[in-house]
Amino acid sequence: MTCERTAATHKKGCGMSLVADQTIMSIIAEAVSGGQCILFLGAGVHSPPPPEKPEYIYPENERPPMGRAFSESLAGKCSFSQKFPRENAGNLQRVSLCYEIDYQRTKLVDELRKAVDIGKKPSPLLNALARLNFPLIVTTNYDQLFEVALYGAGKRPVKGIYNKDENTPTDDHMDASTDRPFIFKIHGDIDQPESIVITDEDYIQFVLRMSDKDPYNPVPETFRYRFKQWPTLFVGYSLLDYNLRLLFMTLRWRMDKSKTPQTYSVDPYPDPLIFDVWHNTHKYVTFLAQDVWTFIPQLYEKVTGQPMP
Repeated sequence: MTCERTAATHKKGCGMSLVADQTIMSIIAEAVSGGQCILFLGAGVHSPPPPEKPEYIYPENERPPMGRAFSESLAGKCSFSQKFPRENAGNLQRVSLCYEIDYQRTKLVDELRKAVDIGKKPSPLLNALARLNFPLIVTTNYDQLFEVALYGAGKRPVKGIYNKDENTPTDDHMDASTDRPFIFKIHGDIDQPESIVITDEDYIQFVLRMSDKDPYNPVPETFRYRFKQWPTLFVGYSLLDYNLRLLFMTLRWRMDKSKTPQTYSVDPYPDPLIFDVWHNTHKYVTFLAQDVWTFIPQLYEKVTGQPMP
């Protein structure tokens, strides 16, 4: 059974009423303009421009693949579907674990590097976001395309990378600013293979590490402090992803909901059950019913007064 949904509202039968108006956009734009918004960046910022946006060009050979496409490619190389015919070849955690068992970790990272790094370039969306005033950025992307975009915007980013070693104190950058933003690669960075979180086993260790106390908590204190003060903007994600919801709840664990700033998620078609729980019931998230190629140009123009290049 499916629900027919539009960008502004869902039918009452789906139990959904989405927000995509100028009031919410103005609230977000004000926070971004003031350099007081945390950007949570996902792989959806690498999606191709839709046909109705012919003014933007982002060739396929310059784009990292979406997670499912990469997973299916790996699955073909390790005969995943033949070994596990009842499983989903789009489940990257399972497929990458299968591939790692067959070919070792080094080869898995090589495949990942070919997919997300070699010959890839930032999208117009990344270049636009890099020009805006985000002093703190969290990303689950392994690539370095947003760092490239930040340098291209004349900024000098400081990078923090998830460390699997529970005995190593976490590096921090307390002086993050809009000109020298702090980008935290929470699932690792392609240039540090030991940091990559991709297999089932990696995710188990990652979740266990999230409960570590200072100075070993893997999330820098700057982010944990600002999560309690500034709104967070999710771009390029679907909260249907269980791991993303788990990560979100871990970061917000034990926070007083009455003192927690709003979180916004850009998603044209959020899952109805997730919407009911996260938006209607618990008020964790306000969903903005737009795709990234609609939302980011609008945000850019709202903040800068200029059309997105």
